Amino acid sequence: MKLLFIQRVLVPEFPVRDCCRLLDVSESGYYRLLKQPVSKREVGRQELVGKIRVVFDEFSRVYGSPRVHQELLRTGTRVSRNTVANAMRRAGIQSRMHRRKHRVKTTDSNHDSPIAPNLLNRNFTSDAPNKVWVSDFTYIPTLEGFMYLATVMDLFSRKIIGWRIADHARAELVVTALNNTLLSRKSSSGLVLHSDRGVQYASQEYRALLA
Repeated sequence: MKLLFIQRVLVPEFPVRDCCRLLDVSESGYYRLLKQPVSKREVGRQELVGKIRVVFDEFSRVYGSPRVHQELLRTGTRVSRNTVANAMRRAGIQSRMHRRKHRVKTTDSNHDSPIAPNLLNRNFTSDAPNKVWVSDFTYIPTLEGFMYLATVMDLFSRKIIGWRIADHARAELVVTALNNTLLSRKSSSGLVLHSDRGVQYASQEYRALLA
């Protein structure tokens, strides 16, 4: 997955050697990948697995294949329920619900974690560096599924000052992105860090780091 991410997203903007070192993969392995043809069927299968992982992570890893299938149909991916079930089984994607007898909260938007007030109120400007940071994450499709990219931007310069790439969308992703930011930037008194109210940013790990 990392090798394909380098091929599809990072190169040619960044040198191959630097990309491989950053993601801790073999440079020789990257060049071997370029010589291996990938069938259209395999591309489609990996794209489907990537979409499944997005739904699976979005709903706290508790959805089984029937509900993942319903969500894929709702968002425009036309695929049979059996295909989704087989893809999840081959990729080792398994719901946690069968291990729990009590009801599990499944949606990120309705989580019970504390949320912070919206201090910016859509005023995305800043008159000095290290005064207002904004954070978000997105997913990037590759032939082996999705990679997730979390970033932290300084609103004053509009530059990305910290980031993290991973193959999951757990709280660890945004926590590490912020930790990486703090290694290169010193937070000042009164610094505002703005994000959405998703479960990752409302997690105990992220709030502990903010504190």
